[in-house]
This record gives sequence, C-alpha cells and structure tokens, in this order.
Amino acid sequence: MADYQLHCFAQSGNAYKPALMLNLAGADWEPIFVDFFNGVTRGEEFRGVTNEMGEAPVLDHNGKRLSQSGAILHYLVNRLGKFGGKNEDEEMEILRWILFDNHKLTSYIATYRFLTHFMRTGETPVTEFFQARMLGALGVLEKRLAGRRFVATEELTIADISLCGYLFMEKEYGISWDDYPAISAWLDRIKSHEGWKHPYEMMPGHPLPAKT
Repeated sequence: MADYQLHCFAQSGNAYKPALMLNLAGADWEPIFVDFFNGVTRGEEFRGVTNEMGEAPVLDHNGKRLSQSGAILHYLVNRLGKFGGKNEDEEMEILRWILFDNHKLTSYIATYRFLTHFMRTGETPVTEFFQARMLGALGVLEKRLAGRRFVATEELTIADISLCGYLFMEKEYGISWDDYPAISAWLDRIKSHEGWKHPYEMMPGHPLPAKT
C-alpha cells in the first residue's frame, strides 16, 4: 500500500490539486477511484465511511483521513516540506490566494463547466451568471500574474497548485489562454516541473465510465 491514498476521479479539478502536489513532490501515492458520475458520493456508504460531506478528494495517510482540497494541501506542505511559505507573511499570502481560488475561481469554473459540459444545459440565465463570475475571477488572476512568475511568492506554492486545478481543462468551458497571456505563461511554468501530468492522465475515470 502506498504512503498516501487519494480518493479521486479524473474530471475533478479539486481532486487534481492534491494529486498534482503529490506527484510534483515525488510522494508515494496511489489513486482510489470515486465513481462520482454514477452517484457514489451520494451513497450512504461513502458519506458514512469516507466523507460525510459527500465530496472528493479525500486523503488517507497514517490512519488520518482528510477532505477539502485546501486542507489537504496544507497538510501535505507540513508532511512533505514542499510548496509552502518561508515565513508568516508568505504563508498568509498563500492562504489568501487559496481562499480566493476556492470562493471566486474554482467555484464558478467548476459549476459552469458541470452545467454546460456534463449536464449540457445550454446557455441559461444561471450559466450566464456563472460565466460572468468565472471571467471576472480569471481577469483578477491575469492581472496578478502580469510580470510575476507565480501567484503568491517567487516560487511554486500550493497557491498555484490550487488555482490551476481546473485550468488545464479549459476547452470544456470555452476559454482560450491566448486571451490570457500571463495565465498561459504561468501554466507553462507549472507544466515544466518534473512530475506534472494532465488530470486525465493522473487520475482514473477518463473517459467517463458507463452509467450503471
């Protein structure tokens, strides 16, 4: 059994965040497939045993079980000794951008993508609202990255790993990084790190499993 076990599935950008960190850090880890699209996370067994919140990712390590990608990333910084801040100021800046990601970037991208790409709702007033919020958050990120190598510090941190969670699946929500040159260059810098893989190559479940 690997040191770290991550309950995840390929289409989840939130699961990709800890998966990417584990891979970049060279950790001994293995994915455990969560069949989200066939309703596993809504089941009593998953909610009763794996995560009462009914969500992936979930990390198992040394008898400890953690959920929520931001909490998992902070836990991994302390265990792996990589991608954290060098002092309190850097740690607070990292936290600031993780909270921005969770509330303003990932939340809107993930919901807009789920509705339009997986549920195929077409454009509705609801999707238009989420798209506008997504574009606004991407504008903030683009402005932040202009003239910078990484978001929170001069080196790759869990802030970058969190923020990029859904950004390698851009075709599924209609974004071209040609329109965001600073984000595009930043993503290329992340991809240049040894251990980087696309989420669909790193986690199980792509293409989508058959309906059961």
